[in-house]
Amino acid sequence: MKSYYTGAAVLALMAGAAVADTADKRIALSNNYAGNSWRQAMLSTYQEIADQAVTDGIVAEADAYTTSENQATEQAAQIQNMILQGYDAIVLNAASPTALNGAVKEACDAGLVVVSFDGIVTEPCAWRIAVDFAAMGKEQVDYLATRLPDGGNLLEIRGLAGVFVDDEISKGIHAGVAEHGQFKIVGSVHGDWAQDVAQKAVAGVLPSLPEVVGVVTQGGDGYGTAQAFAAAGRDTPLIVLGNRQDELKWWAEQRDANGYETLSLSIAPGVASLAFWVSQQILDGKDVPKDLTVPFLKITQADLDQALETTPEGSVANTVYTLEDAQAAIAEAQ
Repeated sequence: MKSYYTGAAVLALMAGAAVADTADKRIALSNNYAGNSWRQAMLSTYQEIADQAVTDGIVAEADAYTTSENQATEQAAQIQNMILQGYDAIVLNAASPTALNGAVKEACDAGLVVVSFDGIVTEPCAWRIAVDFAAMGKEQVDYLATRLPDGGNLLEIRGLAGVFVDDEISKGIHAGVAEHGQFKIVGSVHGDWAQDVAQKAVAGVLPSLPEVVGVVTQGGDGYGTAQAFAAAGRDTPLIVLGNRQDELKWWAEQRDANGYETLSLSIAPGVASLAFWVSQQILDGKDVPKDLTVPFLKITQADLDQALETTPEGSVANTVYTLEDAQAAIAEAQ
């Protein structure tokens, strides 16, 4: 299932869904961070799908909460508050894979269903929905090896420090470099999955770096990285992008101007909609495996124009999941 953005058409499919035995159930989204376009698109997708599910009588409530700071302690308190408010399920994008385990266990012990996604948790009572982030990191280096067979120096742009996603993507990148010995990582900075943060971080490290032929990223950082190289008067390396609209627009402009070619890949922010439907299915009594894996969304040179056309300005290329998609993912994992 490959798409870049869906809206009313997906909601129309949902309108025909039979009202489930979850009509009186209350689901809440616990999110730890909203400071970039991916998180904004994730929240928007969740709210769009959840609001329609409430309208259709599938669930009674489907609220979304985001902590003011990216702190596990604050999110743990948020989860404990959700328990006190009597929610039946929590859809969780976690600040840490382990630091929230205590609060998650409290929720499970109180009878709540906890479905973590993107930033997953390791507490056994919770469900987990993720892409293979390590594979996503490694694929970047595999791609660079096809484009730059002679290798060279790489700059690594990381995400939010201490978050599962950042650690896994970086692990995959370093595994790729170990396999393709012609490459060497000569610098690493945290871009926090945000273009402005990445631009500032790259600008700070560039004066100390030798020639860089490629940049491996995590999403939300490619355009800022390109701007930093341009401002420093350095040649633009081959930058792997992360599906953000500003990155795709820059890519198309460079392609048209000088034939620039690259790859873009990321987890779709619509994974939040899948997590919502998985939690609804669990509440409806379905047998759901604890771990579900979804493919990451990849955009090639051939896909670029379609992806750019269907990705709203300031947003991220997306796949929105329906109830039927969730049921198919559950069946495939069993």
